Amino acid sequence: MSPVLAGVLQLLALIVALGLSYRPLGDHMARVYSSDKHLRVEKWIYKGIGADPDTQMRWPAYLRGVLAFSAVSVLFLYLLQRVQGSLPGSLGFVSIDPDQAFNTAASFVANTNWQSYYGEQAMGHVVQTGGLAVQNFVSAAVGIAVAVALVRGFARSRTGELGNFWSDLVRGTVRILLPVSVVGALVLVACGAIQNFSGIHEVGQFAGGTQQWNGGAVASQEVIKELGTNGGGYFNANSAHPFENPNGLSNLFEIYLILVIPFALTRTFGRMVGSLRQGYAILGTMAAIWVGFTALMMWTEFAHHGPAFDLAGGAMEGKETRFGIGGSSLFAVATTLTSTGAVNSFHSSYTGFGGGITMLGMQLGEIAPGGVGSGLYGMLVMAIIAVFIAGLMVGRTPEYLGKKIGTRQIKFAACYILVTPALVLGFTAVAMALDTPSNSMTNSGAHGFSEILYAYTSGANNNGSAFAGLNADTQWFNSTIGIAMLLGRFLPMVFVLALAGSLAEQTPVPETAGTLRTEKPLFTGLLVGTILIITGLTYFPALALGPLAEGLAA
Repeated sequence: MSPVLAGVLQLLALIVALGLSYRPLGDHMARVYSSDKHLRVEKWIYKGIGADPDTQMRWPAYLRGVLAFSAVSVLFLYLLQRVQGSLPGSLGFVSIDPDQAFNTAASFVANTNWQSYYGEQAMGHVVQTGGLAVQNFVSAAVGIAVAVALVRGFARSRTGELGNFWSDLVRGTVRILLPVSVVGALVLVACGAIQNFSGIHEVGQFAGGTQQWNGGAVASQEVIKELGTNGGGYFNANSAHPFENPNGLSNLFEIYLILVIPFALTRTFGRMVGSLRQGYAILGTMAAIWVGFTALMMWTEFAHHGPAFDLAGGAMEGKETRFGIGGSSLFAVATTLTSTGAVNSFHSSYTGFGGGITMLGMQLGEIAPGGVGSGLYGMLVMAIIAVFIAGLMVGRTPEYLGKKIGTRQIKFAACYILVTPALVLGFTAVAMALDTPSNSMTNSGAHGFSEILYAYTSGANNNGSAFAGLNADTQWFNSTIGIAMLLGRFLPMVFVLALAGSLAEQTPVPETAGTLRTEKPLFTGLLVGTILIITGLTYFPALALGPLAEGLAA
């Protein structure tokens, strides 16, 4: 079988698996967030944290819950790393330095999982399992909760109430993420991923010394790493490591885990607003961009030139032979079009255009299908922008799902789409202007610039992957990327929840003959065009200096 055909068959199998999961998972999540009943274990949790799950919150109270919980999580994870050297199960590792502890705490709480350390050489079992893995669950649940709050803003009227943050957080963790993770971990163990708490041991003698590996609860952390679109690996090689991702079957399963909740949330959205066709329109937009990026990535990496590429079957540098170009391209697009950031190959060694595709996927706002929760609310904000543009073209007050998009709503949406580019381009410009940050670049020229642009794109968009040629374990990068991750995660949430509150207060307007039909393919096309144009106008100059220049020079 040719490598190209193998890649296409993997894509088709993935589409079938996602299609089979779409309806049952989407409907289940809609029931979870619409039910007024609490499980017994959930009641114990509410009692333990002192929360009343039945109290309805307006957007300021909901936001305070998000920020308070996240602030406590950052502090807890920071302190856990700082005292690691005194904890049992630390495998002899010392406590993490302050700047790196801050960076890691900000990273995992912000659902970014940017790592400027070697996981197997820095973190013991307690920090990995009791700190990082826990944040993989709850940071994902926070993202889904904010998305559900925005959906309620569209579904409700004449009230500013968006639900209860603590109830949404607990339900997302207990009823969605935990059950799927248990089943997924069993699948990964069956595929060959490890799951233990063993210490460091030698695995063989090599020229110049010995090779050592430590064990860990890898399968359980790997599944929520992908399912929650987190991305932080137990080992430095991440999902290229055979202990995390043993073979082609586990690779395809992990890609499925990355995509299944973000895509299924469009069904949840349709259920909760009372129109499945609206959910299909959002799904169609996400799917069109995802399939287009995947096809473009495969073409770029398979379009080899020269005898070396001919012998390898394509651009195999930095890719695992057990995955090949097809499996690597699928993974790279899935992880950068979502906020996952896990890697099974090194994006820095992709072709110039291939590296640019991974970067552009993040710069779109990771909305196709995006992170768990963040992809849906990011796409809905872009839908509001598209409706506003359509309204300007026909001279009509824009409406979306029966809600008028006025000055207040469009200001919130505009602020949302401006935050991340300002962080990415601002920090990149400062880093390139100073001597110390630019000294961390392994490469010079266009590729070196791409390393820094990619790092801040990944951090501010809460992705977490890296170009791998940049020495990011410095005080500058640990601090600035940590700040970019926190601002890139929580500032947009402020505008999303404020937007949700303003929508929930409105009285629905009746549909007329002049109402834009947002469930039609025409609107899907308009939405795709709006996303690409806004991103192109924002990032094209920076992309021209980096991956585009490198690709054209090849």
